Amino acid sequence: MTDESNGESTFEFVEKKSDETSVPGEIVKTDSFCSLSSSTSLLTPLGVSTSTGNLFSNVAPPAALPSFVSNPVTITLEKNPQSTDASSQKQNDPVKKQPISNVSTDSKKQQEQQITPVPQASTTQPIEEVESQLQDLGMVGSGLLSWVKETVVNSNVLSKVAEKAKNSVNTMITTLDPQMHSGGDIEVVVASNKDVKISPVRQAFQTVFGKATVNGVSVDCTAIAAQPVGFAAGVKGAEERINSARNISSLPKDVPIIAIENFLLEIGEDKWYDLGVILLNDPKHNVNLQTFTQMTPVPSQIVALAQQATPEDYPLKWSGLSVTVGSLMANSLQVSHNEWHQALTGVSRRDVIFLAVQSLAGIYKNTINPV
Repeated sequence: MTDESNGESTFEFVEKKSDETSVPGEIVKTDSFCSLSSSTSLLTPLGVSTSTGNLFSNVAPPAALPSFVSNPVTITLEKNPQSTDASSQKQNDPVKKQPISNVSTDSKKQQEQQITPVPQASTTQPIEEVESQLQDLGMVGSGLLSWVKETVVNSNVLSKVAEKAKNSVNTMITTLDPQMHSGGDIEVVVASNKDVKISPVRQAFQTVFGKATVNGVSVDCTAIAAQPVGFAAGVKGAEERINSARNISSLPKDVPIIAIENFLLEIGEDKWYDLGVILLNDPKHNVNLQTFTQMTPVPSQIVALAQQATPEDYPLKWSGLSVTVGSLMANSLQVSHNEWHQALTGVSRRDVIFLAVQSLAGIYKNTINPV
């Protein structure tokens, strides 16, 4: 600073100096600023105080700069004891204890704290952890694949799944076009010309055997009542149908024949049910199988009407009634003769027959082709 003739004071700023203190393994740089003071303080006589003080003593420190670093990571690094001692010695240096130097260093430290660069170690460490997790997942995935190869492939799981898929496709094809699965090693004849009996038998045998030829023939059943009552009458009516089909000359003598006969059954007092008996006769393999469908409840009033409509001198009254329950139920529910099961219970007669014949076909397959 120089004092000019007009009494004004001028200031001269001295460039910042950088002091390097070498410490083993680390170089510490400290910034020192030349302390500035007014020339008037130097020229003021001793014992005279100035009211203005230092030029920068009343200047507020600069505001902190905004931080542009998202999620800053603070990492504490171990400091070298020697560098700490050196920095403490410089702080205790009486030459540098000037107001401007304190203000500048404090504001600089605040700025450095606000703008803290993210070290590379903080970003690489999570990446390494993620990579290790991915490696662990990869190991688990490889173990799963090996388990599939060793356990699933070598077991019967896939074969069972493939068999179920094949059966589902066969069922769909059979529903759309029943003749698609005609042929094969098995041929079955149904002792009836009604589709409500032929179609469920065809679907059941094609579901179990894959391919099967199922056809129906018209038969006469005059040895049993129109509405059989009881187990004995129902079985007798099914056997009569098979015997009538055997008398058809166009049919092979050893072809398997299936007969379905519905009958009434009283369980308890005035508790009547409708169910069907299914017979399979195979002379070639000497197999005779028998099963029954599920029972459908019939109101006792309908059975009473059928009993009243049957004449006393009806010749087949020993085996049942002359009026079928199906015709009376159809008139009562205002549906066709073959739809009263669906209207009453929500399950059609075709579905009832299909489940029973599918069970019978499974038993028949295991009988002629033992495992």
